[in-house]
Amino acid sequence: MQTTHFPIIIIGGGPIGLACGIEAKKAGIPYLILEKGCLVNSLYNYPSNMTFFSTSERLEIGDVPFVSVNAKPTRAEALEYYRRVAVAYKLNIHLFEEVNTIERTANKFNIQTTKQNYTADHIIIASGFYDIPYLLNVKGENLPKVTHYYKDPHFYAFQKVIVVGANNSAVDAALETWRKGADVTMVIREKEVGERVKYWVRPDVVNRIEEGSIKAYYESSIMEIKEHEVFIQTPGGIKTIENDWVIAATGYQPNLSFLEKIGITLSNDDVRKPEYNEETHETNVPNIYLAGVICGGMNTSRLFIENSREHAVRILQSIQQKN
Repeated sequence: MQTTHFPIIIIGGGPIGLACGIEAKKAGIPYLILEKGCLVNSLYNYPSNMTFFSTSERLEIGDVPFVSVNAKPTRAEALEYYRRVAVAYKLNIHLFEEVNTIERTANKFNIQTTKQNYTADHIIIASGFYDIPYLLNVKGENLPKVTHYYKDPHFYAFQKVIVVGANNSAVDAALETWRKGADVTMVIREKEVGERVKYWVRPDVVNRIEEGSIKAYYESSIMEIKEHEVFIQTPGGIKTIENDWVIAATGYQPNLSFLEKIGITLSNDDVRKPEYNEETHETNVPNIYLAGVICGGMNTSRLFIENSREHAVRILQSIQQKN
């Protein structure tokens, strides 16, 4: 494979990866963004009808206005906005190119991807957390009827659907599929619907459950999934539910094993927070930086686009000071 050198290589083409590319371009430092999927791949995998919690101005990067017709922008609007940002800045980004390995030599990094080899002086990892779902770890989870990525409600019209979970993704899936005529049952591990559910949506799902339109089993979990039924452990015993599809909206986790492989230290607790300087975002591996939600380890609800945009500025300031 051909080897190409860049002073900065950015891993992840989501909003924060794009923001890092913008700051590198402003600083006049050659860079390359590597994204294993499509542009802003995580946002693309969000449910088709998703509405953001944040307002559009809080999702802006690179001083490009994000104009939305709604108080809260939609997934479709965000995809178009970040595409326009990439075009406006002529960002150097390779899509559908996954990083396989990173190796440190005396004075640079060797990066091998699915398509090419690169060398770099600095690496910024902005890989997000939407790639690895939390598994149910039950028999039958590998059946074709089970998905961890809910996209569009029409597919489930007039079907018997079980939604596992009680946070935003699960609630959206339950409400949207029910409104398309699905017979919806929610399986919720906690005693109630999640408190972090969008404030304008939570009363809706609670009312649908209370009136019996959507069935819900609280303090319950899936025991086994079969072709036409699901066994649920509830406080009242084991229930057998007729079922066509299971939407396991159980959340996602960052690829922390990738960080470990390249020498980044993780905290020795359940959070597994990567070690990095809070001011510069440089990790314990010199010249490797972290940006975005990956900085929080397993605590993926602490960092969002709106409070991670500043990471790009801090990182490029640190890199410039070294040069």
